[in-house]
Amino acid sequence: MQSQDLLNIAQEHGSPVYVYDAHRIVSQYERLTSAFAQAKSLRIHYAVKALSNLSILKLFKQLGAGLDTVSLQEVQLGLAAGVEPHKIIYTPNGVSLEEIEQVAAMGVQINIDNLSILEQFGSKHPTIPVCVRINPHVMAGGNANISVGHIDSKFGISIHQIPHLLRIVENTKMTVNGVHMHTGSDILDIGVFLYATEILFETAAKFKDLEFIDFGSGFKVPYKEGDVATDIEDLGEQLSERFNKFCKDYGRDITLAFEPGKFLVSEAGYFLAKVNVVKQTTSTVFAGIDSGFNHLIRPMLYGSYHGIKNISNENGRNRFYSVVGYICETDTFAQNRQISEITEGDILAFANAGAYCYSMTSNYNSRYRPAEVLWYNGEAHLIRERETMEDILKHQVPVELALEELV
Repeated sequence: MQSQDLLNIAQEHGSPVYVYDAHRIVSQYERLTSAFAQAKSLRIHYAVKALSNLSILKLFKQLGAGLDTVSLQEVQLGLAAGVEPHKIIYTPNGVSLEEIEQVAAMGVQINIDNLSILEQFGSKHPTIPVCVRINPHVMAGGNANISVGHIDSKFGISIHQIPHLLRIVENTKMTVNGVHMHTGSDILDIGVFLYATEILFETAAKFKDLEFIDFGSGFKVPYKEGDVATDIEDLGEQLSERFNKFCKDYGRDITLAFEPGKFLVSEAGYFLAKVNVVKQTTSTVFAGIDSGFNHLIRPMLYGSYHGIKNISNENGRNRFYSVVGYICETDTFAQNRQISEITEGDILAFANAGAYCYSMTSNYNSRYRPAEVLWYNGEAHLIRERETMEDILKHQVPVELALEELV
């Protein structure tokens, strides 16, 4: 996409607004499938939590992808997008047995990450095959909030509990048709990731009815020029070769599965916001925009970096700005960042806004969630309307109070 395209979208649909480039999503999907082309059977489950707009899910369906879901509602969204139930994997954490049973009744692949629920589910539904999520005790993610495979993580069944897991499977006569792991987001060292896969291969060999091994995801994307990213081609070559050897030793071919989210949609997304005020203080120049962490919380939550470009004045002289929001708390998107000279009314474009951005928006300060636009074949398509006050009030139930009765 060109900056003028983004400016046109901001003018037509207002700001703030999220924009997604469909062509970038397709190219990332094709890059991933090409990297693992040596695998005889490959399944990509797109992680719905990254960006759950129905139009995005339909795009992945057209590409042939399945879906990785973590809630009943994400499953329902996937089915609404037309994705077949058997192409959806459901990997919850800490949910009730009732929700898992409800999803299982839809024909979706269940992935269980704790022994208690595994035993309960296997005792009641021994004929429904399940996948089990293993915690390999490997720290392969970035920020602690998104590293989920280490020993203190709440996710997965510890590798040290495998004997107990096997007893449950034997006692309930249930079938385990898949094993799964997810070490966390922002994998920098594929050597560490490959070490974790060896643990998963060793575990997988203990089950005789496997149909797939799911290696999760967490592939790191670049956030700025010169940034380190997961070498997906190198990983694809090494892991495909190792996977094919496992299949040969296992005695039959099974499916290699991944569940990427950020890798597929992060770089396709832009967040556009208008500068309301340029404020000079004794030490800082603030660019205050018409948004806040109610629309983009990742910099405040994870300390994540989003490139920011002034698309209204791309060729202007670079100056230092702290880009901040309008929320009644500190919501700093960037501190002392070099950006081409900003004036009030300019449109700033935040990069890498496709993953975990809109999906984490809120109505904090009673602000509306922004619109979403899909850029496809040179045209902008509105795929979610901006909220209104009617949306804010929709589910509120006013109660008539007689003040004198409370005194």
